[in-house]
Formats: sequence, structure tokens, C-alpha cells
Amino acid sequence: MTSKTLKSAQALAGAGLIAADRLPVLERVAAQYAVAITPAMAELIGAEHDPIARQFVPDAAELDLKPGESGDPIGDFAHSPVEGVVHRYPDRVLLKLNHACAVYCRFCFRRAMVGPDGLRPLSEAALDAAMAYIAQRPDIWEVIVTVGDPFILSPRRLREAMARLAQIDHVKIVRFHTRVPAVAPETVTDELVAALKPPGKTVYVALHANHARELTPAARAACARIVDAGIPMLGQTVLLAGVNDDPETLTALMRALVETRIKPYYLHHMDLAPGTSHLRTSIEQGQILMRAMRGAVSGLCQPTYILDIPGGHGKVPVGPDYLSDGAVEDPAGRLHAYPPKAS
Repeated sequence: MTSKTLKSAQALAGAGLIAADRLPVLERVAAQYAVAITPAMAELIGAEHDPIARQFVPDAAELDLKPGESGDPIGDFAHSPVEGVVHRYPDRVLLKLNHACAVYCRFCFRRAMVGPDGLRPLSEAALDAAMAYIAQRPDIWEVIVTVGDPFILSPRRLREAMARLAQIDHVKIVRFHTRVPAVAPETVTDELVAALKPPGKTVYVALHANHARELTPAARAACARIVDAGIPMLGQTVLLAGVNDDPETLTALMRALVETRIKPYYLHHMDLAPGTSHLRTSIEQGQILMRAMRGAVSGLCQPTYILDIPGGHGKVPVGPDYLSDGAVEDPAGRLHAYPPKAS
């Protein structure tokens, strides 16, 4: 077991996570896209192609760029009025305090922006401009702190940023997006949790998890520290080939989230990030999975299957449709007239 985060192909080979003969090509991948696997995730990897390895261990297929793939697949730059802010929807913005993560997912839609060679953390002047932008727009009801992972920041930095948001009256909701409670649960301290709560604001934490094995006892304890502090948690998942693209695996993940007091929120269809086609399913496959869960699995476990339209045009649900031509289909596939015919 490693005690340090693995940050290079050489380190992965030394830990036995990749074969030595793969090192030359994976060093090329690592030179282009950041690598980091925390001890908690490295410990879970049992084989080179298991569901945890597929998420974090680089693959030669990442060098294969397909048509339509883009370094900015959902149009962040087109909707960034000032550095550190993405304003795609009228009532909410993304606030990007930093561009580093505890782990680097091989399918990340911001993989060209994060990591050691990605965008820099916000300077004080840039943070001032970002906060001023938010303060000057009363329609902004929610601020989503994300990109890279805000939970790798020190509690002091988080407290300072939250204190500034606390001064903006029209911001009512602050939402954090993070992988850290699962991938580095030991860092979710009481001090960090306390730093997440700006006075007068409602706070949510959205955990990104793609496989039930990520929710280890340590991860569940970290999430409990957040929930017990009065902060609701949501679950976000990316549909990934060879990771969670079958009904049993997806159901196990959603149940594990609910058991951890995390409400499944979104199942994302994977974005067109460069070099990720080997992990991408079709929308039709995703719809089949959602149909398999509907009726068979508790409603608490049902996320909304969504597509983030390339170019920054927003998220839309793409789950299966149960209505057609005056009929509604039940979970068993039987059709019923709707509205019902008069007896």
C-alpha cells in the first residue's frame, strides 16, 4: 500500500498499478493529462482494468482524439465573463477558486484546464473581480464552488472565500462539488467542514462517485461528518463504459449513496473531452439503464440522466420517455391509455 499520492506513470509502475512495458506510452499520456491517484484509491485497485483503475490509471487510448472531442466541451470559456466565473444559467454561477484536484479522472471534461500544467489558482485581484461580478448581479441565487476540487484548499482559504460570499445578500445557496470525501477521506476534518458554512447561507455538498467500492467505511465516515454538521449531500455520477454501465453496478452505487445519506442527483452522459472515447457509452445505453432501474429500485436511488449540450448550451434530461400517442408505458413495459377512457 502506498502512503503518498501517485503522480506519474513511473510512480504507478513502482506501485505495481501498471506493467513496466506500458511505461513509455503512459508517460506520453501523463505528459499531456495530469495523473494523481490517492492512497485510498490506489488501495482499491485490484487489477489494471477494474472499475477503479479505469477511472484513474492512464490508458494509451487517451492519445486517440476523436472527431467532436474538445478541450472545452461544454463551453466554459465562452461563458466566463471574468476569470474564475462561469455564468451559463441566469440564477447561478460557477466559482473556480483553484484548478487542482486530489485525483485526476481519465474522463474529466476539464482535463485540459486542471493539473500542474493547467490554469492557475485565482489571484487575489482575480478573486476580487469574481466576487464583484457576483455581488453586482442580484439574479445570482446560487454559487457553485468547483473546478478543480475546492476541498483540497486549506480551511483558512475556504473560510475567507465563504466570508466574502456571506456578505452578498442575494446569494442564498452555496454548493460545493468534490471527490475528496471518497478519494481522500482523512482530509475531511471538522475544521474543513466548519469552513464550508458561510453565515446566512444554505450549503450543499455534491459528491462525485462512480462505483460503490469508492464508498469505503472511511469515505462514509467523512460524509457523515458533513451531513451531521447540517449540510445535505447530493450524488453526481458519470456513466462510464466498463465502470458502471450495467444495471447491477449502477444500482449498487445508487443504493450505497442513499445508505450514506447522499441523494443521487445527476447521472451525467460523458462529455466529449479529448481522448475519452474508450470510456463513453451511447445515450441509448444510458436510457436502457435508467429503464432497468425504474420501478425495480427505490425512487430515492433514481438520478436524472442528463446531457450537457456541447458548446455551453446547458444541461437537458435525456432519460427514456414513457409517454406516446395517448398511452403511458409502465415499468414492466405494458401500455395504458392516458387519460384513461371513460368506463
